[in-house]
Amino acid sequence: MFQDISIDDLLSLKDTGDLTIIDVRSPSEFKDATIPGSINIPFFNDEERAEVGTIYKQVNPQAAKDRGLEIVSAKLPAFIKEFKEIEGKKAVFCWRGGMRSRTSATVLSLMGIKADRLDGGYRSYRNWVVDRLETIHWKPDALVLNGYTGSGKTTILQRLHEANYPVIDFEGHANHRGSIFGQIGLEPNNQKKFDSLLMEDIRRLQNSPYVLLEGESRRIGKVTLPDFMLEKKNKGIQLIIELPIEERVINILDDYQPWEHEQECMEAFTRIRRRIHTPIANQIELDLKSGNYSQAVRLLLEYYYDPLYDHSANQIPNHQKMRIKANNVDEATETLQNYLREKISIN
Repeated sequence: MFQDISIDDLLSLKDTGDLTIIDVRSPSEFKDATIPGSINIPFFNDEERAEVGTIYKQVNPQAAKDRGLEIVSAKLPAFIKEFKEIEGKKAVFCWRGGMRSRTSATVLSLMGIKADRLDGGYRSYRNWVVDRLETIHWKPDALVLNGYTGSGKTTILQRLHEANYPVIDFEGHANHRGSIFGQIGLEPNNQKKFDSLLMEDIRRLQNSPYVLLEGESRRIGKVTLPDFMLEKKNKGIQLIIELPIEERVINILDDYQPWEHEQECMEAFTRIRRRIHTPIANQIELDLKSGNYSQAVRLLLEYYYDPLYDHSANQIPNHQKMRIKANNVDEATETLQNYLREKISIN
């Protein structure tokens, strides 16, 4: 028979790489948020789940169970086959450790496949994440990449992560670039998914002497940073990346590819248009409509984003700042790596 396991036991096994976590909820539930690293083998698809739920509410629980059994019976061979193809230890979960995960684990056990069940399901995991983010005492110091829009901060962080430096990518976890244009071409994550990804990094880096972050505001797209992370970021050393504006324009065009998202760009610009001096705003709108994106971006930097950054940067005490001047992202990354190697050797 299967065993119920706790969140802590599940994550300990996951950390060893010796456990496959299977989310047996519907595809839409899995897409909304799951335990990072899980795979989805749904007990019901979205339509079946909706049907059983409707019967539960409008008829009675027993009728819902009967219909559920009827649906699942026809799918069992394929369902079991998917589990057989997974090697090593397995654990399943549903929304709250109820019928779907219990039935899955029981049926699998009858077929000689051992799969433990997460006690309390995804709901208990979500409560665990929220509690940790509210009460955690996290040791690493923050080194915060700051600088004007287009300075390649996210790209630099990604390169440092690939080189095994301790990095947390807020924008990556939010799936949003952190500005009014930040959702263009992306599907931003919700708070549940963001928190889960952030918690994975916090656990991974809990013994690191420092962590590299980007200088984001509290809100990034649909999500907000937890208080302790915002405080740590604000108190960290601010590594100011300074690139020529021409290079910043190129970086922005590479990231956003506005010619592929003309309507989204215009909608985003409309939301900030009134904050820009009217003649400049008119020119930006004309450039966006005519496809003169380089000039539109440069004007947005000079008359909107750079003044905003100057205002916030002036609030940073001088003893927290370190400037990294470079001609491009490659140079900035190399300079930052040299600084980090020196910092590690000193520590």
